[in-house]
Formats: sequence, structure tokens, C-alpha cells
Amino acid sequence: MNHLGTQTLTTERLILRPFTLADAPVMFRNWASDPEVTKYLTWPAHPDVETSEKVTAEWVALYREPDFYQWAIVPKAVGEPIGSIAAVKVDENVQSVHIGYCIGRRWWHQGYTSEVLSEMLRFFFEDVGVNRVDSRHDPNNPNSGRVMAHCGMIKEGTMRQADRNNQGLCDYTLYGILAKDYFNR
Repeated sequence: MNHLGTQTLTTERLILRPFTLADAPVMFRNWASDPEVTKYLTWPAHPDVETSEKVTAEWVALYREPDFYQWAIVPKAVGEPIGSIAAVKVDENVQSVHIGYCIGRRWWHQGYTSEVLSEMLRFFFEDVGVNRVDSRHDPNNPNSGRVMAHCGMIKEGTMRQADRNNQGLCDYTLYGILAKDYFNR
């Protein structure tokens, strides 16, 4: 893998860029404080803007690492972050990344998540040279799985009670795509 770190990327409607410390209040307001957004995630809603400040400070400090990937999702029409997407796990042994994402409720069902995930697949396969990208979701959150399928990821199965999220012990459904599948599409 040719690690490139979190680079600014653009799509038709989005700018994907590293977070800055100034993004913390927007992060808190637009998605991180909303328990509906974090309902099926493994981290709780932020109780205050100071929590968002701490998280963004940790990310900013990690941007110097070439294998750290964490983007702010910024629609060009909005001009501020509405969510985040990251390689939450990088596995050198099998040349894979595991993607996690979330966006604010006001921007659900507008195609932003599919657009950003498609760009992540392009970036990781074409630029970084990974062999596999995967992601997972709680089966009680089927919209997330629809995003993965829409982007060409294949449902690989459901692990029963193999995770814990803000609902407690839960199942997760895993989707994956290999480089050969991506380039043969």
C-alpha cells in the first residue's frame, strides 16, 4: 500500500478535507451531538462542544501519520462539514481498510453518503493501492447497508451479537469489495 494520508479530495458536490480545530463547533452542531445520528454507532453523542474539540484535536495531531485517514464531509453548497468518513482500521497484512462514516440527519437521503463512499473506494483502490475495503452496519440501520450495496460493496454476512453500539450488544452486517471487483466494474 502506498499511504498518502488524509488528502483533500473533491467530487461533483463535495469537498473531503482534513478536519481543523475550528470545525469542532460545527461538528457538534451538525451531527456529533445528535443521539439519532449516533444511535447505531460505537461512540456516544457528544454531550458538549468540548468533547468535539477534544476529538478534533486528536485527529489534527494524527494527520502527520501517513496511514491516518479521517475526512470532514463538506458539501460545496453548504460550505461547512456535515459529517465524517474515515478508515477506522488499516490492516497492512491483508492490505485492507475498514471504513466508518456518519452524516447529520438534515442531510440523510440526499445521496451524500453514497457519493463520499464511492470516492473513498476510488481513492483507496486507485491511489493507495489497497486490496480490500470493507464496512459494517447494524442490521437495524438498513439504510447504511443500502449505501454500501449502491457503491458496489458485496454483503458478506451478519455476525450475531459480535459488536456493541449505543443500543447495547448487537449484530453487524459486513460488506466488502476487493480491488479486482472494483476494477472489473
